[in-house]
Amino acid sequence: MLAIAVKYTIIYLMNSKHRKTLKTIFTDPINGNIEWRKIEALLLAIGASRTERAGSAVSFVLNDIRVDFHRPHPDKEALRYRVKDARKFLQQAGITL
Repeated sequence: MLAIAVKYTIIYLMNSKHRKTLKTIFTDPINGNIEWRKIEALLLAIGASRTERAGSAVSFVLNDIRVDFHRPHPDKEALRYRVKDARKFLQQAGITL
């Protein structure tokens, strides 16, 4: 019951853009056309901490779960594998739809 309350509290605190991004991340088939900055904004909005690393690398920690990403460049869209990894990270951290 507590997990459900936490889930709805997090979703309630997000703005509509973050909720839309979360819904897109969990949509099948996986959309590889999401701007990476929107995924980063979502992760920060739900309380993940971000650590900049060398080059384009960035790490996020949420609920003691850590994930490492490389920001896309020169394009701004996250490819499918990045969206899939973001979905897996959110699920492991207890965030789902």
